[in-house]
Amino acid sequence: MNILLYNTLSRSKEVFKPIKNAGAGIYACGPTVYNFAHIGNLRTYIFEDLLKRMFIYNKYKVKHVMNITDVGHLTSDGDDGEDKMLLGAKREGKSVWDIARFYEKAFFEDTGKLNILNPDIKCRATEHIQDMINLIKRIEENGFTYVSGGNLYFNIEKFKDYGKLSGLSLSDLKAGARIEVDENKKNPHDFVLWFTKSKHGNQDMQWESPWGRGFPGWHIECSAMSVKYLGECIDIHCGGIDHINVHHTNEIAQSEAATGKKWVNFWLHGEFLIMDKGKMSKSAGEFITLKTLTDKGFEPLDFRYLCLGAHYRTQLAFSYEALEGARNGLKNLRRKIIELDNLPAHISCNKKKEDYRKKFNLLINDDLNIPQALAFLWDLIRDETISPEDRLKLVYEFDEVLGLGIRDNFAKRTKVPEDVHLLLDKRMKARADKNWKEADRLREEVFKKGFKVEDTPGGQKIFEL
Repeated sequence: MNILLYNTLSRSKEVFKPIKNAGAGIYACGPTVYNFAHIGNLRTYIFEDLLKRMFIYNKYKVKHVMNITDVGHLTSDGDDGEDKMLLGAKREGKSVWDIARFYEKAFFEDTGKLNILNPDIKCRATEHIQDMINLIKRIEENGFTYVSGGNLYFNIEKFKDYGKLSGLSLSDLKAGARIEVDENKKNPHDFVLWFTKSKHGNQDMQWESPWGRGFPGWHIECSAMSVKYLGECIDIHCGGIDHINVHHTNEIAQSEAATGKKWVNFWLHGEFLIMDKGKMSKSAGEFITLKTLTDKGFEPLDFRYLCLGAHYRTQLAFSYEALEGARNGLKNLRRKIIELDNLPAHISCNKKKEDYRKKFNLLINDDLNIPQALAFLWDLIRDETISPEDRLKLVYEFDEVLGLGIRDNFAKRTKVPEDVHLLLDKRMKARADKNWKEADRLREEVFKKGFKVEDTPGGQKIFEL
């Protein structure tokens, strides 16, 4: 079955054709580990997780590489501003190394809570400095660099396709230039491959290089590590839409300048999660983390469910009202799963089961049409022509893509605490004695403990709220 993906480079959906048969190499821009990830960042990682899960569902062998930026990223996406790692170290009175390890650990704790699958390869920038130096040498040997003010720059005038990802030509970029003037640059959009002498002279993280002691520019790490682990031509590169104009554009220029080959076949970008005042940003100092949500009583998977309701290429408006709606949706889904497990069995039509599989596969393969796939899951749950057992099996199967942990939640749900069992036994006796007032009171006691009781012809049924 064909997989269609929207390629930012062509501005159109294209049939995915892997470089290696039945393989999918995915490079995803990872976190800059100077602060907690905010929920806008996490939305992008959920989209990338859905992409990976979709490929696995289609029996592809996925190799997913994610970088950990622990050096070189300034507070602007260009070469301006303060070093983000130093910023974090100053804020907390710790070393840049301590900051990096702390927030890296926090990041993967958050992604774990969101049921985001771990990358197959996590690569720290600080552990791949020599790989970056080696790639920069190739770029230099091919005539794309110059030294100015002690730093090594990439000359975008030498790369004729610069700006092809953003759809802007060199002349467009010059006409629309709104970036801080760097007197060392020949063109305002040239970018640093290696810093030596600059306003970041107090940088704690420095290494020896052919251009002097210093540290790499931000963009070079992704090129170096993707080439190391996925080869000089890769299937897919992912990231947030904010990376298109600078970071990913510069990655393309330096990678293809080094190798002389087309670097990435498919570019996939996730849209912003927006607040009332626009997109969320750490640099503004006000942002919502996953802990912010859990402190307010939400589960991490409530946020994942919210993200499933919007296509990754559309903006998602965040509000606590919307998150409350997602929480209720997930609770209802879990309750329906319990109900299915309690329904009497009957025989299903095998063809209809396969029709559901086929339709679900078509939806997820159509540029990750997850909102419709989630709606389709609800259609399946309500379809009484399919046996409860088969509906459950299909729900669990589809959830391998959606990642809501439905099977795990069901397994945990079946362990009703002993004190709740005692209340249920008392309520059963009260109903047998026709003491309806006492039965209702006990129902409320059960409810306060996080469970809902329903009376059915087969007896009391208990559901976790």
